[in-house]
Amino acid sequence: MKVVVLGAGVVGVASAWYLARAGHEVTVVERREQAGLETSYANGGQISAGHAEPWASPAVVPRVLRWLGREDAPLLFRPRADWAQWAWGLRFLIECLPGRFERNVRELAALALYSRQCLLALRAETRLEYDLLTRGILHFCTGQRDFEALAVHAQAMRALGIERELKSAAECLAIEPALKDSEVAIVGGVYTPQDESGDAFKFTQRLARLAGEGGVKFMYQTTLEAIETAGGCVAGLRLVGGTQRLVAEAYVVSLGSYSRRVLAPLGIRVPIYPLKGYSITLPLGTRAAAAPSVSLTDEECKIVISRLGDRLRAAGTAELAGYDPSLNPVRGAAILQRVRRLFPAFAAVDGVEHWAGLRPATPSNVPVIGRTRLSNLFLNTGHGTLGWTLACGSAKALADLVDGRRPEVDFRFR
Repeated sequence: MKVVVLGAGVVGVASAWYLARAGHEVTVVERREQAGLETSYANGGQISAGHAEPWASPAVVPRVLRWLGREDAPLLFRPRADWAQWAWGLRFLIECLPGRFERNVRELAALALYSRQCLLALRAETRLEYDLLTRGILHFCTGQRDFEALAVHAQAMRALGIERELKSAAECLAIEPALKDSEVAIVGGVYTPQDESGDAFKFTQRLARLAGEGGVKFMYQTTLEAIETAGGCVAGLRLVGGTQRLVAEAYVVSLGSYSRRVLAPLGIRVPIYPLKGYSITLPLGTRAAAAPSVSLTDEECKIVISRLGDRLRAAGTAELAGYDPSLNPVRGAAILQRVRRLFPAFAAVDGVEHWAGLRPATPSNVPVIGRTRLSNLFLNTGHGTLGWTLACGSAKALADLVDGRRPEVDFRFR
């Protein structure tokens, strides 16, 4: 049947791919001029199935209190006259309760492991190249208390089938020798050898190209004006400046942070709010030997660092500031300063690229996938910081739901 996917980020493109593989005639509508130019453009580069867990946890509450008033805090709440922001913040605190956190961890872990299987199969089929490194992720600590907490949590995650190897300081440096010159002492960490890293933008672009070659139609620079309904289903899409409606038999919303705005006029509420994340990208140049080759997560500053070919990407932090995508120089500078302390060889590097993007986050960090009250309207959105990690699994499950099949993963679909 004919299916329209709204949004050409990594989740939307993956949805189009799996829907097309299931035999559907797929059209993707995207307001930007290419695929992957929003949240997928310059993220941290991690495919972190071994670390797929929500920000909302019991341990984060005291940290949030300590971070209040700090412009460079890993999580920054910038109050606005916006009820959606305050409601999201309250629900975030509720999701930090132990029982809710454990439920959310189980769901994310199941979907992440399934998504990794789907990605491996897709890569074997397509031979996609996107600066892939299969050297795992090292989640390191620079404080003893953080390391002890990480060790306890690793044991709990192993019970869910996620292998996390506890490593001493010396073992961390053996895994990633580039940390030996760090000005900040490494006290220990957790290593997930099956995790990967790569360039999510390249992945999205190249998968979109393959999908196009396979028959998927991409309508770039096309903005949705409204979703028209009749008789309990979507009747068609009205496009800005268009003289004709776009009509299909099924519709999928994968519009990231903008999903909430598009769905609200239909009376469909989704608990999604934009969390602005920041990244910096440094050219390696002659410093390539001093750069890490294992993807890293810095527990203290909540940033991730990945080598992407001849570049080094560092990304992280979350800022609740509405739909403002502008760069806050203080937050970008804080990431750069941390990278330079961890890797002094990059202290004087020039040509640093700064970027900010809006992550579509639910308070629980669990994405919204499945049907709506409109019989032919489906959702695949709200992946937060785990968009690339969960993209293939959620897309394949979405294709199953559109076909009326039960997905292969244990997850609370709508």
